[in-house]
Amino acid sequence: MLNYLRSIVQEVNSATDFAEVLRIIVKRVKKATNTGVCSIYLHDPADDSFVLTATEGLKPECVGRIRLKSSEGLVGLVATKVEPLNIENAHKHPRFVYFPETGEEQFSSFLGAPIIHQRKVRGVLVVQQVEHRRFDEGEESFLVTVSAQLAAVIAHAEATGELTRVTSPDRVKKDNEAFYRGIASAPGINIGTAVVVSSPSDIYAVAHRKTTDTSGELDLFRNALEKTKEDLRAVHRGLADKLNDQERALFDVYVSMLDDHSLGGEVSHLIETGIAADSAWSQVIIEHVRNFESMEDTYLRERASDVLDLGQRVLGYLQQSREVRKHYPENTILIGEELAAPSLADVPVEVIAGMVSVKGSRNSHMAILGRAMGIPTIMGAVDLPWRTLENVQIIVDGNQGHLIVNPSAALLSIYEAQHREEKVLAKNLESLRDQPSVTADNQHIALWVNTGLRMDTLLSLERGAEGVGLYRSEVPFLTRTRFPSEEEQRQIYREQLEMFAPLPVTMRTLDIGGDKALPYFPIEEANPFLGWRGIRISLDHPEIFLTQLRAMMRASEGLNNLRILLPMISNVPELKGAIEFIERVYRELTEEEGHNLAKPDIGAMIEVPAAVYQVRELARRVSFLSVGTNDLTQYLLAVDRNNPQVAELYHAFHPGLLQALQEIINGAKQENCQASVCGEMAGDPLGALLLVGMGYRILSMSASNLLRVKAILRLVSLTDAQKMVQHVLRLPDNRAVLNYLENTLTQPEIVSLYKTTIA
Repeated sequence: MLNYLRSIVQEVNSATDFAEVLRIIVKRVKKATNTGVCSIYLHDPADDSFVLTATEGLKPECVGRIRLKSSEGLVGLVATKVEPLNIENAHKHPRFVYFPETGEEQFSSFLGAPIIHQRKVRGVLVVQQVEHRRFDEGEESFLVTVSAQLAAVIAHAEATGELTRVTSPDRVKKDNEAFYRGIASAPGINIGTAVVVSSPSDIYAVAHRKTTDTSGELDLFRNALEKTKEDLRAVHRGLADKLNDQERALFDVYVSMLDDHSLGGEVSHLIETGIAADSAWSQVIIEHVRNFESMEDTYLRERASDVLDLGQRVLGYLQQSREVRKHYPENTILIGEELAAPSLADVPVEVIAGMVSVKGSRNSHMAILGRAMGIPTIMGAVDLPWRTLENVQIIVDGNQGHLIVNPSAALLSIYEAQHREEKVLAKNLESLRDQPSVTADNQHIALWVNTGLRMDTLLSLERGAEGVGLYRSEVPFLTRTRFPSEEEQRQIYREQLEMFAPLPVTMRTLDIGGDKALPYFPIEEANPFLGWRGIRISLDHPEIFLTQLRAMMRASEGLNNLRILLPMISNVPELKGAIEFIERVYRELTEEEGHNLAKPDIGAMIEVPAAVYQVRELARRVSFLSVGTNDLTQYLLAVDRNNPQVAELYHAFHPGLLQALQEIINGAKQENCQASVCGEMAGDPLGALLLVGMGYRILSMSASNLLRVKAILRLVSLTDAQKMVQHVLRLPDNRAVLNYLENTLTQPEIVSLYKTTIA
């Protein structure tokens, strides 16, 4: 059976369409079980029926014509019971239904397994035998296994609309309107025309050719490299006023990859041995892509797309392709299988209205650039048929991670109205920039910002931020090919501290690991989120930690607005060890080197469950606590929000999380320790109200959310916020919490601040 299963998986993976997948399944399963009939019935939610969509053994003309309700037949019984059904005398069962038009004899033996994806029954896989027979346990297990494999394929077909075309072709929308989901990676809504980003050359289809003209091939290759470098430098220049030097350095990395000491050198060597330029280039690129793809580290695996993108671009020049330069219309939506920074090389940045990538996560370089440039971005749109979308109208909802392809006139009108409302709201919110951040009953709530990119900082100052609650110091590390020196770090930190002085700037020490890895410091782990990350790496590598601490403190000289935040603290010894390093650096700088420095406040991040239950022990040892709700939510709920399979289980208003947040602030108050929140929940208007009602008085968020949060705080009293918290802490689930808040906060001016979905 295992060999049959492997064969089925291989054939399914090479199938050209969904209908072929179904044909392969019924044919192979029928043979594997040595039975008379194998059929697939798929669920049609339009009328809650199960439709015969593929068969091997029944009359082909019955496909699409046989329909069974959930209450009908043995197929309906399998779906209702959501478990396999194995019957020897099927024709005697009270739920037995016979269809003469199928051309089958009344069968005796029946084995059916439900096809289930994310708790929904998508169909039923059935084998039948006329002769009396009891299917054995091995055959039953085999059918269940095939059904599980088929479930994901059916779910994908449902997302792309292929399922509807198979089960109900008469109900396929003529306008081909289709909805897809991805990972919301940069906020905003835009409507535009899709431009598919892909190379006209296929790096995997280059023939292996020999050459005797090595000199000519080398010239051709070097010319292709120079043209590609110029493309990349053009992007570098185009982003000069939008990103700082460290962020633009990303493109310098790609240019350096083409130099003689890197990819360029490897290819030149192969050409000198008599291999044609395009063949040599293809050989080297494929090898590097495979090496990156085989790595366990998420960050390094994602670099495979950068190498492949460079490979395709250089190959295009090598082959002197007849590519016609693409037209990029106003409001261009860039779409690709795996967008990478070099994808922007040919695109006028000012026309980009949205970016969508089938692969990638919120931490991919394209997502980082999207947030920095204010372009709605969606990553991980795994079901998107991206190759077919050239010149198609698309709505990109970067707030929710939704894409609508070929939107109907009615839906387009709704989104256009929302887009206009958001523009009007944004303009109205600008008037709040210089207004105090107070509740309706005049209680001050400090609104700080999370920064890391230069664009974040500029926007933060424009929005009237009162301080920086989280400066992500890993950003300058991520954009380099080596660890930055102490002086390089000092200059970067100094710029940040000066821009906000005299306001406080909370600098988080290096927080890598998990889904943030450095290309020059690979971390290979089976479970990186539960492994070597955050403060653990800093304590294990004092040479890195001490250098960063020295750079931070030296950068604060004369300004004295630095606060140091320690990430991923899970126990007291970690905290004590980190504080000892900070105090050592301070002593060395002030007593031994004579720097005039105020000792910075030290804080601990509360983002793992263990820290929640030791909050008072931690609070006694620091000046402040900062709650990272993003990681805390993931760890409490065991949900990776970057995984589309389980992203819907990531609930920011889960009662368990709300109770943990209340316990944290209570413990901090008992130790007279300041506590703030720097996760995304602080930037959600409803989340901000709950946090204020719990007792938090400092909220740190993305600059783009600051004025929206300020607006809702000014409309709701602290007393009302406290009453809401008392109520929601007694509710059983996330949906109940949201329903209560939406039913309580019904004033139009408040609803407009938290309404981000389409009804």
